[in-house]
This record gives sequence, C-alpha cells and structure tokens, in this order.
Amino acid sequence: QVQLVESGGGLVQSGGSLRLSCAASGNIFRIYVMGWYRRAPGKQRELVATISYGDTIKYGKSVKGRFTISRDDANNTVFLQMDDLRPEDTAVYYCKIEYFVGGTDWGQGTQVTVSS
Repeated sequence: QVQLVESGGGLVQSGGSLRLSCAASGNIFRIYVMGWYRRAPGKQRELVATISYGDTIKYGKSVKGRFTISRDDANNTVFLQMDDLRPEDTAVYYCKIEYFVGGTDWGQGTQVTVSS
C-alpha cells in the first residue's frame, strides 16, 4: 500500500508564498509522473502542475509563471513552490502520482487559503 503525505498548506495573504510537499512511501512502483491538482469550492478539480520522469513539466494556465514544480526521485517527493498567491488560488491541493506500470495514487489533500 502507498501513502502520500502532503504538507505545507495554510493561510497566507495575497502576494505571499507557500511551498507544498508530497512524500510517497510504501510499496511504490517506479513513478512516472508526479503532480498537483486543486479543487476550489463549487468548482471542478483542475490541473496545477505535473512533472514527469525526465522532467517534462506542464502547468495550468492560471498558475504559469507563478508556481514551480520539482521532484526528488531519491525520496519519492514532489514539491510545489507557489509565489504571488491570489485569493483565486484558494483550494484544496491534491498530490497525484502515476506509475510506469499503470495506476495512480492520490494524497488526502491540503488546504491553501489566500486572503485579500
């Protein structure tokens, strides 16, 4: 069984920064893609950023230029540096991993709240 432990969420003022971490442990197959998604109240879940093995990166349109994703394969960890945060970034952020052999796992989510 795989556990994804997210940390780093919280309350921050508009223009501030937060850094999210997601560490995977347990019976982990080789990880292909690591990423972050978010769900704001009353909205559908949306892509924030993904990074593949080999470092191909994708960003959601609304965060490009403000957020930076990175990964540490030795420790099965993915990070999301969030700068210039805005109230519309308020959401629950979820970590997701995809394996080379197929299948995915999701974290439990961490709340990010940006006050104006």
